[in-house]
Amino acid sequence: MNENIDKNTLTIPIERSIQAELLLLLGQKASHGYELIQRLNDADFKNGEADTATVYRNLRRMDKDGLINSHWEVGESGPGRRLYQLTPQGEKSLKIWVQYISQQKAKLEIFLQAYSQYEESLFNEENGVHKP
Repeated sequence: MNENIDKNTLTIPIERSIQAELLLLLGQKASHGYELIQRLNDADFKNGEADTATVYRNLRRMDKDGLINSHWEVGESGPGRRLYQLTPQGEKSLKIWVQYISQQKAKLEIFLQAYSQYEESLFNEENGVHKP
């Protein structure tokens, strides 16, 4: 994983967030590409449909980086399909993602709390309410 990790602040490009989603889904269950795309589309943390090319591009990158591994499975009927599985390195990467997402969630909660206080002060000003 090529992200910059600082013990106080993790920085991971948000456009790579699909990686976290894929790692989680593969941690839950090894999957073929088509099944993985379906699971990604069904997941509550995903907005809209997953772009097939983006998913496969990320799977190839993650395989190359050692976060997942894959092998061809040949079925009795139909073409062979790749089965993707999480590796120990992928599990570590998923934990880093969880830390990053938790930090971002905390920052967003602070922002929302500050906005709520701001909104309350505007309401009080508009209604002539003065707080000591």
